[in-house]
Amino acid sequence: MTMLAIGEQFPDFSVTAVVSRDKNNAFQTIDNKTYEGKWLCVFAWPKDFTFVCPTEIAAFGKLNREFADRDCQILGLSIDSEFVHLAWRNNHDDLKDLPFPMLADIKRDLCGQLGILDEKEGVAQRATFLVDPQGVIRFVYVTDLSVGRNPQEVLRVLDALQTDELCPCNWQKGEETINA
Repeated sequence: MTMLAIGEQFPDFSVTAVVSRDKNNAFQTIDNKTYEGKWLCVFAWPKDFTFVCPTEIAAFGKLNREFADRDCQILGLSIDSEFVHLAWRNNHDDLKDLPFPMLADIKRDLCGQLGILDEKEGVAQRATFLVDPQGVIRFVYVTDLSVGRNPQEVLRVLDALQTDELCPCNWQKGEETINA
């Protein structure tokens, strides 16, 4: 399947997510209506218990408050089960206090709909989507499986998209936009 692109509708989905380490409340079903009316930052990683992935996940976690201040919900995504996500959170210091849900796409349905399944490796590609409150994809960012992404850049692009203006290269929040 072809990867979804800018201007396309983010697909309907319903998956189990890890939302805490509390054994009684760790799991929650999250679907495309859970955060209706908010921006979404959905980022996928190949596999839990790997080396590059936790660096990115922790970096997104450190920026969670800044995304939330912009009415944007971060959702992490991989093809691992909710039980693997929970075990990883319980065993990796940088993930213990993760402030956003880890979506378990064990059936590979959401990754398949997004077109981000790496056919050779059988895992999600290292992809990021910014989705506006109407469910329209406004930004797509994919790197090689071996290269981590820059969550600060994703936040910068979110700021630019939320201006609804023309933003030049390296534009930062608070700077002048371009008048056409």
